[in-house]
Amino acid sequence: MDILVEGVSRIWPGRKGTSVTALQDFSYPFRSGRFTCLLGPSGCGKSTLIQIIGGIEDATSGSVRVVDPALPSRARPLGRDSVMVWQTLNLFPWRSVLDNVAFGLEMQGMPRAQRHAKARALLVSVGLRGFETHLPGQLSGGMRQRVALARALIMARPIMLMDEPFGALDAQTKIVMQEELLRIFDETRKTIVFVTHAIEEAILLGDEVIVMTARPGRIKEVITVDLPRPRSLELVSTKAFGVLFDRAFHLIREEVMKSLEQQAAMLEEVQ
Repeated sequence: MDILVEGVSRIWPGRKGTSVTALQDFSYPFRSGRFTCLLGPSGCGKSTLIQIIGGIEDATSGSVRVVDPALPSRARPLGRDSVMVWQTLNLFPWRSVLDNVAFGLEMQGMPRAQRHAKARALLVSVGLRGFETHLPGQLSGGMRQRVALARALIMARPIMLMDEPFGALDAQTKIVMQEELLRIFDETRKTIVFVTHAIEEAILLGDEVIVMTARPGRIKEVITVDLPRPRSLELVSTKAFGVLFDRAFHLIREEVMKSLEQQAAMLEEVQ
């Protein structure tokens, strides 16, 4: 499924009758089966955009529609085509790993035996065989993130929206989860929109990297990552990866400086 974002803006009420424009006239066609990363400084509207795409937040103006490439004339609202994976995992602490993964299917009314069979198969796929009866609190951070991935995958939606899902993980666990996501993408070819602050992560995972400006968030440049798949961490040490990294770094550095200036100005207003 393609995701067509057209002219999306989001304005929040500010202090003393003012307003804050988080996003301004953002337009982009997220193509079916492509992995697109949103890269930008803090506060540039990345998370706001992905929540608007997922229907969690409303846009002040503009539209988000999905289009089946085989039926381009039948664009429609996103509806139930997507599933989200957050940095905050929102697992149910009182439910087993198996029941956390199967929760969405339970809400759809699927019989217990059928949904548990699907959940067990996915737990094997993400390397959690044998942990079906554990509670989330008994798992490491990386294992809990695997549970969250399995819970998203079990819904079999064509679009996956991921808001900094690995941001709270330690460096070693993050590498493992990046490799896991690369494997899942190669196997499923879902349409993925992935929010990150990390340049290296964006280039390693993405087919395109959308570099966003400081607030109000707009597209500064789209970098096409023409590196072959399947990918692994060894790619990071190659010359081609380094060229893309340098390009993204120089683009994002200017926007980070602008964002810091904006934050300093806001602090002065408060004082």
